[in-house]
Amino acid sequence: MARGGEQATVDKLNNTQISAFDYALPEQLVAQLPLEPRDASRLLVVDRSTGSLTHRHFHEIGAYLRPGDLLLANQSRVMPARLLGKRAGSAGSVEVLLLSERLDLGADTWEALVRPGRRLREGALILFGLPGESPLLQAEILQRTEAGGRLVRFSALSMPEDTSPLATRSLIDQLGKMPLPPYIHETLHDPERYQTVYSRIVGSAAAPTAGLHFTPELLERLRGQGVRVGFVTLHVGLDTFRPIEVEDFREHKMHSEEIDLDEQTAALIQQTRQAGGRVIAVGTTAVRVLESVAHFHDGQVLPYHGATRLFITPGYRFQLVDALITNFHLPRSTLLLLVSAFASQALMERSYQEAIREHYRFFSFGDAMFIQ
Repeated sequence: MARGGEQATVDKLNNTQISAFDYALPEQLVAQLPLEPRDASRLLVVDRSTGSLTHRHFHEIGAYLRPGDLLLANQSRVMPARLLGKRAGSAGSVEVLLLSERLDLGADTWEALVRPGRRLREGALILFGLPGESPLLQAEILQRTEAGGRLVRFSALSMPEDTSPLATRSLIDQLGKMPLPPYIHETLHDPERYQTVYSRIVGSAAAPTAGLHFTPELLERLRGQGVRVGFVTLHVGLDTFRPIEVEDFREHKMHSEEIDLDEQTAALIQQTRQAGGRVIAVGTTAVRVLESVAHFHDGQVLPYHGATRLFITPGYRFQLVDALITNFHLPRSTLLLLVSAFASQALMERSYQEAIREHYRFFSFGDAMFIQ
């Protein structure tokens, strides 16, 4: 557990330039709204052994899963992390995006992104409330973080008789909005469409989007054909919103994210591997949980709760993940590096170009890939 803050990078390639992981995407291919039903999205099946690309739909994924396989999905739930307020003593609007709670620094303390950042220095106060009413919640800027965010401490203004963390968290939940990615410009009328059907542990600043394609009926159908389903937790944080800004991606510093793999799930993984089944990660967040655990425990599958900074780049040797369900990722991103490590840069480049030619929908509400 003491190793949770380590950054692990394995890179055996000569080309470590992030510009090699860029691509041009027509704006109309950025999905603005989710499809209905969830499993109606398209599915590009990528075979790493043959290099073949097959076009299917997500509800057909069972054709590529076998009895004894284990699907592992991230059960983290998106919190209403986007808060709109006013700077105290000013009419200036402020947006705060909560990333992760920092209980190590005291109750009601969070790491956040703030806009406009240059005007929010240490000691600045931000007030939040309902339109036309007195402020209910206050946030104080404590300090700037190494990654360019802020540490902020919240306090309730309307409940002097109850200043507990639960009261403050209740106000955040009441006043916060769903933090949709900046490339989504349409209004999402049903916030549950930015949650997976199995989400249950609140803590993410963005959805683990590969799981958005599953319906309860599809999961039940897969269980009926002998596929087991388990859950891990990774609370999605800063790196979802932060592009790689250095040209040599080895110099990129991963932000710490909280992960959890419990004893029951560890046993499921061990049983699957012993029986010859495949461990299939639903999303890159599930990959990071599984590979972090393997890294921390020298390849063993043991329960773990703590932080990870694992940075998976081309050349990384995967220890637990046999196949991956994932969406299409932003250019120059840590997630594109991860899938390129899993399937090779050349195969991913060819797959993405094929998806663009075939007018797949990209990013959070877009279509999916199954890489086996």
